[in-house]
Amino acid sequence: MKSVVPNSPWILIVLFLTAVNVLPAFAQEAAPQAQPAKPQQQITDIRIGYLRAYEPQLALSVLDIPPPDIGIAGARLGIADNSTTGAFLKQKFTLDTVDIKPDADAVAAFNDLVAKDDQYIVADISAKQLLSIADLARDKGMVIFNIGAPDDILREEECRPNVFHIAPTRSMLADALAQYLIWKQWPRWVLIYGSHDNDHLFADALRRAATRFGGQILAEKEFKDTGTARRTDTGVIQIQQQMPVFTQDLPDHDVLLVADESDVFGTYVPYRTWLPRVVAGSAGLMASSWHPASEQWGGAQLQSRFDKGAGRRMLSKDMDAWTAVRSIGEAATRANSGDPAKIGDYLHSDKFSIAAFKGQKLTFRPWNLQLRQPIFLGDAKAVVSTSPQEGFLHQVSELDTLGVDQPETKCVFKK
Repeated sequence: MKSVVPNSPWILIVLFLTAVNVLPAFAQEAAPQAQPAKPQQQITDIRIGYLRAYEPQLALSVLDIPPPDIGIAGARLGIADNSTTGAFLKQKFTLDTVDIKPDADAVAAFNDLVAKDDQYIVADISAKQLLSIADLARDKGMVIFNIGAPDDILREEECRPNVFHIAPTRSMLADALAQYLIWKQWPRWVLIYGSHDNDHLFADALRRAATRFGGQILAEKEFKDTGTARRTDTGVIQIQQQMPVFTQDLPDHDVLLVADESDVFGTYVPYRTWLPRVVAGSAGLMASSWHPASEQWGGAQLQSRFDKGAGRRMLSKDMDAWTAVRSIGEAATRANSGDPAKIGDYLHSDKFSIAAFKGQKLTFRPWNLQLRQPIFLGDAKAVVSTSPQEGFLHQVSELDTLGVDQPETKCVFKK
């Protein structure tokens, strides 16, 4: 019996036909199934409205006339900074701006921002205007950041759970100034104040600070606003003659405090007093949330970026607007959400903090939603000091030595 030769033509044909039938089936079973395409991550649009009460106005010094983009320039830089991080999280930040007159009704402008689907409002408006929209915003689930009104009443008797305060209060500014004067051992003060309501409120804050930190207000005097055109030649001559006489009958003192938020006379006080004394408050040594000359703690880098975009140095209002917009961005990043409810919850939590080039992270006081922050003390050209001053201690945060502390608060959030 003959054996079958392996390379017999018949055997090769059989093997070929078998392979032809089997390989397609094998290939069909082995081929990986096509995976469905992953859907692209949806971009979250976070819209911020900037509501500003603004009107071009004169000042005692042309150097004090606010630039047209004051505040807005800071908000725009904040949007740019938010977008850097937001790009990785598919978050897009948009800024809408609306200007109204300083005495106008803010509700119509607020509704315009609502119509644009803005979920957050940076409010550079008066206390009265802010209160007119605060509850409307709360009912719509919107969050407001106050950068324009220093009134303590907004953080106390008229506080709202949806209104966060970036601008420091008058009491914070006065306390910052008082701490430095006491640290310098200049405790004897006299106070001159203007005749307008805001002047009286700042004078009240200075009196409170004196009581709180051991200053003595030896005498007070009101400067009446007569409406004189003091920027004319005759006005300047009149002031040079009037200011020494106005301060002549004041008792001996270390510091002359000025409360002139209305910018009627304060600029003319330094170097014109009867006695050669330090001037502080609304003129001379002034307290603010930021200073154009600040370059510590990375401030030089912020100032450079701001100058590149705005063509000028950063002012306090710009810094407050930047901080407000960055607070939204920081909360959106940490909460990984653009939902105002979730961002509001994060802002209310003890997890929130914001780095704002002031040497330490800033947080909101839970009892009245005021931003804790150091206060700069400076003149027209330089930062002189920063409060809180060394030696003024607190059981929770030294920043809480500035302004209304928790045991003093009158804030009860309305539901």
